[in-house]
Amino acid sequence: MKIKSADIVISAVKPEQYPSEAMPEFALAGRSNVGKSSFINKMLNRRNLARTSSKPGKTQTLNFYLINEEFHFVDVPGYGYARVSKTERAAWGRMIETYLTNREQLKAVLLIVDLRHPPTADDVMMYQFLKHYDLPCIIINTKADKIPKAKWQKHIKITKDKLELDPNDQIILFSSETGYGKEKAWSVLQSYMG
Repeated sequence: MKIKSADIVISAVKPEQYPSEAMPEFALAGRSNVGKSSFINKMLNRRNLARTSSKPGKTQTLNFYLINEEFHFVDVPGYGYARVSKTERAAWGRMIETYLTNREQLKAVLLIVDLRHPPTADDVMMYQFLKHYDLPCIIINTKADKIPKAKWQKHIKITKDKLELDPNDQIILFSSETGYGKEKAWSVLQSYMG
């Protein structure tokens, strides 16, 4: 896909702040520090559109990125980060749940999982939540460049087994460093845009 424009249009915490256009949306979910911002920047050929941070738990709102004036990426707060109070975590949880379960424009959720490690309990919980609400899910296994190619299949199998992956859900190997998997990710996303 050719990226002609990409801008962050709003950071929202409640439904009345969401963009009103009926454009397709793709939510990006994953634990703090898994590389969501790097994924967004690589997909959109931008260096710093999504702020990458060495401090996990930085995203505290739903960040809507308008791409090519046609669709949105929605970066949701990372989960599983301990330095946030229980109250704050509960509030994020409600905010994310409200968005994921009520948003008609939402076409699919990209669940970002680090290929180097088995999915965490939080990843499994998030995946089960998406399945419970029958939300289409695409697993993005990031940091593929950090693992020798010969071991990719072994790590993919660990991800599949741990998540008990639905055979209809795809896994895309991705590297924000090399751009590996970018074309495949775009072609899968385009299939949801209809």
